[in-house]
Amino acid sequence: MIIRRITAGCLLLGLFFTVGILLSGSQAEEIMTLTLHSTAFDQNGAIPRKYTCEGADLSPPLAWKGVPQGTRSLALIVDDPDAPDPTNPRMTWVHWVLFNISPETAAISEGAAAKGLPPGCRQGLNDWKHTGYGGPCPPIGRHRYFHKLYALDIKLDNLHAPTKADLERAMKEHILARAELVGTYKKEQ
Repeated sequence: MIIRRITAGCLLLGLFFTVGILLSGSQAEEIMTLTLHSTAFDQNGAIPRKYTCEGADLSPPLAWKGVPQGTRSLALIVDDPDAPDPTNPRMTWVHWVLFNISPETAAISEGAAAKGLPPGCRQGLNDWKHTGYGGPCPPIGRHRYFHKLYALDIKLDNLHAPTKADLERAMKEHILARAELVGTYKKEQ
């Protein structure tokens, strides 16, 4: 019994040692976590009014790091799973769909949906049935707005003004990494 425990312990120690070698040096630097943040709001923080239907309805500034090797493009979906009422949600409302963002791009500036997106980046349809950004505009209560960034191993050149569902189908087998930033908003009534 003692010999079995010692043998099992040695096997586990060998496994940890092997994993440690594999993750040491330059290989460890390659294993990065994709992260997404904004200078406008913190994770689970309130989205400022200027990025909503009650303000200027500007798209917020977003930045990311940790794009994995092999990424050919990035995609961004902004949606609200609390529609129409967070106490009784019935649907997810899509606010923004972006795709074919270059992996060399590390940020999207404030108001980029109206002023100009990074070269090559394309927009899909939101739930207002138009391309572009539509800011938070909850009819009741405080809603959550999920900003989801995907690193993909392909470019999606075959898509033309896709919906969120179209984009998700196209990227289904091609996601290398995912990051998420959640902001909240409640109308000032």
